[in-house]
Amino acid sequence: MTIAGLAVPAAAKGASREFTALSRASDWINSPRLTPERLAGKVVVVDFWTYTCINWLRTLPYVRAWAQKYRQGLVVIGVHTPEFAFEHDADHVRRAVRQHRIDYPIAIDNDYAIWRAFDNHYWPALYFVDARGRVRQHQFGEGAYDRSEVAIQRLLVEAGAAGTGTGSVSVEASGVEAAADWLSLKSGENYLGYERTQSFGSPGGAELNRRRVYGVPQRLRLNEWALQGEWTVGNQATVLSGSTGRIAYRFHARDLHLVMGPSRRGDAVRFRVSIDGRPPGPAHGIDADENGNGTVAEPRLYQLIRQPGPIVDRQFEIEFLDPGIATFAFTFG
Repeated sequence: MTIAGLAVPAAAKGASREFTALSRASDWINSPRLTPERLAGKVVVVDFWTYTCINWLRTLPYVRAWAQKYRQGLVVIGVHTPEFAFEHDADHVRRAVRQHRIDYPIAIDNDYAIWRAFDNHYWPALYFVDARGRVRQHQFGEGAYDRSEVAIQRLLVEAGAAGTGTGSVSVEASGVEAAADWLSLKSGENYLGYERTQSFGSPGGAELNRRRVYGVPQRLRLNEWALQGEWTVGNQATVLSGSTGRIAYRFHARDLHLVMGPSRRGDAVRFRVSIDGRPPGPAHGIDADENGNGTVAEPRLYQLIRQPGPIVDRQFEIEFLDPGIATFAFTFG
């Protein structure tokens, strides 16, 4: 059996179809190209991610810690399969790798070849592969970190790896990587593109691919959102067409994030956020100051609100002070 023209040693000949698909990555970061030949005899954790996903960001401290703790016998491979069009740009992915201090190998899966081979449907998704290249366990979404670590330890013991150790890693997560306040969370992810958005509250509804002036109603219901100003609602993103514009969202969560970026590479767009009509003060996120001011200079997830409490229904607004912003999704925590 050969993969990409390379002979696969005996230890890898029983490898699963999913595992051998890693050789189909279009590029690699932090590593030369990895094939079943190079990975033979290693326990592997395959982590599907896309860099704007808040759910993946909150799992990252654990994945980083596992890669460090078990580096003698474990290889963690992050498979970056993009959700939004701008995430196909490898330069954006490389910047995210630097910003989030990721030093394990990253496979670029822009063609979804690895995603399809694993029949994967989730970000994040962890697949635990034994030393013979067989997928033995998986974990979809956040949580179950102890269970995942036990799976790593078991596969390492089976492989005869030295210094496996016991117990679970301890992580101190901050910023966008901090765990959600699940007990207070009553708002779920919502896309701003026409194809997948929900609860759009501007009078007259949204019109696809047409410049139009929108307005915010006098009152929004919980988890309803609206536009103010001239915008173009596309399938994947809502783009500001006028010189200034505003988005309002009624939410119930400790954290509020917005995936957004400049419409043109190299531009910077200033914004100002508020809660219930006032500057956020101590409730500001890491990407806004106490007065609510911030700048969008690259496409990524921006943390705009982190409330100290109490957590109740609140109206968030973001005003863009420059043209040329593309907005993709709200997420909460």
